Amino acid sequence: MYRNASGFGRALRNAAVVLLCAVVGGGLLAACGSGENKEPPPSPSGTQGAASTAPAAGANSPEPAGERKVKDELGHELVVPASPKRIFAPYLEDSLLKLGLKPVAQWSNGNQALEYLQEELKDVPKLDLSTGLPSPEVLLSYNPDLIILHTSSYAGNGVYENYSKIAPTYVFNNASGNIEKSLLALGELVGKQAEAEQALKAYRDKAETAKKKLEQAVGGKKVAILRFAPKGVSLMGANYLCGYVVHQDLGLGRSKLVEKENSANITLEILPELDADYIFVINQYGQGTERLREMTESPVWKSIPAVKQGHVYELNDMHWLGSGLIAYEKMIDDTLKLLVQ
Repeated sequence: MYRNASGFGRALRNAAVVLLCAVVGGGLLAACGSGENKEPPPSPSGTQGAASTAPAAGANSPEPAGERKVKDELGHELVVPASPKRIFAPYLEDSLLKLGLKPVAQWSNGNQALEYLQEELKDVPKLDLSTGLPSPEVLLSYNPDLIILHTSSYAGNGVYENYSKIAPTYVFNNASGNIEKSLLALGELVGKQAEAEQALKAYRDKAETAKKKLEQAVGGKKVAILRFAPKGVSLMGANYLCGYVVHQDLGLGRSKLVEKENSANITLEILPELDADYIFVINQYGQGTERLREMTESPVWKSIPAVKQGHVYELNDMHWLGSGLIAYEKMIDDTLKLLVQ
């Protein structure tokens, strides 16, 4: 039917910090379960917000040596270490690795972490975020000196207020909305500006080289990226994540169904309108199997020209739903392998 294309020594803070946590009291611990669970964006190519006050130095007090005052994308002012060493930044592992850094814990859904990063993160403990962010006392056990939240939805329900009492907490509006912008902001935040700029240049060079090869091999052809999930099937547009890579960075055409949309719901009734020469299939974390079987076994699916020609490829869901340049580079490699003969 289709072809497969991819084959926390400090247990707690020192006594002073523990005392501080006790002083903070029940208000902090009462929010243990707070934090909205956000499914990993599927990330690429954002900012707005409400102001808050800095948890550390006063507005007119001098910054301690080795620290800097910054403002996050929601308007919070905070004082951060010049060179943070223990960073908690769930779902930003890809970008941290690009800057030569490792987090104190890595995002996971149950026991399933970002598979494509496991060689680099094999010694980093997994932290299950399937039911929300960790409680303050769990996070405190990792002794972070900087907390970074990749989306504003993570900061709600008192999470920001609680986390900022543990360590400086920086919040992105949506780090997955524009990977290049987010990487530069992250580089500046952690004192790795040069590394961020170098990584971006290498990525842009790689994308430009691949784009030229694709123009020669399949110039003018359209690619449809179908994401199968428990709630339905969506056609990825060109404004974020893998859709951005394929359609913006690599210049491949997209279906009229997403010419002006970030994504489109695809049903059997709409399927005949899917104009694409190639179809990329993503089974989201293996949770879209039922939807995938239902659609691909239908006569409507089998009647699509791309299907008849054998131009349907199932992709690695982990890096094709990834949010960072490492994932993007792997997407480029896959696309060249599939479409450039």
